[in-house]
Amino acid sequence: MTSIRLLNEAQLRQAVALDREAVACVEQAFQALATKAVSMPPILRLDIPEHHGEVDVKTAYVPGLDSFAIKMSTGFFDNPALGLPSLGGLMILFSAKTGVVEALLLDNGYLTDVRTAAAGAVAAKHLARDDAKKAAVFGAGVQARLQLKALMLVRPIEQAALWARRPEQARSTADELSKELGIPVEAKDTPRDAARGADILVTTTPAEQPILQAAWLEPGQHITAMGSDSPHKNEIEPALVAAADLYVADRRAQCAALGELHHAIAAGAVPADFEAPELGEILAAQKPGRLDRTQVTLADLTGTGVQDTAIATLARAKAQAANAGVVFES
Repeated sequence: MTSIRLLNEAQLRQAVALDREAVACVEQAFQALATKAVSMPPILRLDIPEHHGEVDVKTAYVPGLDSFAIKMSTGFFDNPALGLPSLGGLMILFSAKTGVVEALLLDNGYLTDVRTAAAGAVAAKHLARDDAKKAAVFGAGVQARLQLKALMLVRPIEQAALWARRPEQARSTADELSKELGIPVEAKDTPRDAARGADILVTTTPAEQPILQAAWLEPGQHITAMGSDSPHKNEIEPALVAAADLYVADRRAQCAALGELHHAIAAGAVPADFEAPELGEILAAQKPGRLDRTQVTLADLTGTGVQDTAIATLARAKAQAANAGVVFES
């Protein structure tokens, strides 16, 4: 007989918040990717084009952790018109010693949201200027909100601009964030308006045509692109990848297949063997990060299985300490 802990979304929200502990958890996962013999297979992907849907399966084993997660994440982008969230999914936690199922995390994508926002914070912490005060967020969904909250954990953000394809949603989200975060958040009419004067820019959309243009770059800016996690998505003009002083991948091979790097290579903006340090390598001081205040840095975050194992392990540990969920024997 083995014990399996079953946790629903509400219980997981109680256990794990987007806070400095979550950021540190994901930070350690990135560093492990650079310093340990992490086993992380390519993403398994299923597209359902007639319903504007996609399913991704990610996993990773991290030496030193007693468990590993397999995460199934869904994105059905017509769902808001049906009154349903765009993103969903669940995680299964297994023993790394026996392969026995230890926990079912029915999070509906919540843990993915947290670890993705935490990854944005890690990128900004290690690549943005220390005095970055103005943020620009592109998108008005859950991840847009979380990315701004995450930035405020690692940088002294005092104001933000927000742009989304639906102006009414952009205004609503900006108003809510202003009240919640206690800083002015202003909805902008165009992406160019949002980008102007920003110290940190974060793209959080499923766009298939570039939103950010290379001509808009200003000295010292940091850009985190986290929406492009499949070959057809593209938020960053390929020329911007080439123009950045420092391009950083979460996983180079994955970004070359799925991320903004993929589009830059396909467009001929950079060569197929383009040198790209990984975020974990910068954390581990294996590769240099930002060298001065004027550099433009770009982090291409496609999402990695090591982040999922890290956040799932944290969630199970915190829920278990609180005796949350239901334990049943199998």
